[in-house]
Amino acid sequence: MNPREVAAVLAYLGRLDPRTMRTDTGEARDQIAQWHELLGDVPFATDHGWDVREAIKAHVLASPYPILPVDVARRWRTYRRDRLDRHTDPTPVADPDDPAAWQAELLDTRDAVAAGATAPATHRQITGGRPRPDIEERLAAIGSCIPPAVRADLAKYRPARAAREAAVAAGGPDVLSVRCEWCHAGEGEPCRSRRVGLDGRPRGNAPRATPHPSRIDLAAAERTQPVAA
Repeated sequence: MNPREVAAVLAYLGRLDPRTMRTDTGEARDQIAQWHELLGDVPFATDHGWDVREAIKAHVLASPYPILPVDVARRWRTYRRDRLDRHTDPTPVADPDDPAAWQAELLDTRDAVAAGATAPATHRQITGGRPRPDIEERLAAIGSCIPPAVRADLAKYRPARAAREAAVAAGGPDVLSVRCEWCHAGEGEPCRSRRVGLDGRPRGNAPRATPHPSRIDLAAAERTQPVAA
């Protein structure tokens, strides 16, 4: 900001907080010089979210103490840091065999983003929030996101899941949809080897590639049960 813009900021601040007003000409001149010394590299406003008046208003509403120029400078630095944290460097158009031009273009882009002249490039940013309400229907229409060839290669590394998928594809029941009464494996979990030791306690906890027969019978029985009206 130049001294004229600083004077406009101080006039705006005086309307919000009369304690900061200077009625003496000399004191007002010194105040403008002090603020300009600390805020000379802080813009009055940018096209992307920064406005010094909003920073002043936020301080007046949140703090009982009069605002200082350093408070505005710190808010500006926070604004710059936040924008750079959300920025992903795009690939420069400069010749990659010219390191100086490549680096200069990257620095110019970052400076423009930090100064609020350009919006951050967030094309690689992971979005948050709740999933789309139609995501289940879309996944059902698309099918599995794993290609069949990859699924076949993975079968030897996850035999229990492969056996489950093969049984469902053949028209059989989804065995893992019920709890196993023999090894107490929960729904969605593979059965586990359960051996009884001489002391009567169960031994072993290794996952089985195939479910226990009692679990298969239970899944088949629940599948054939009529649905209540």
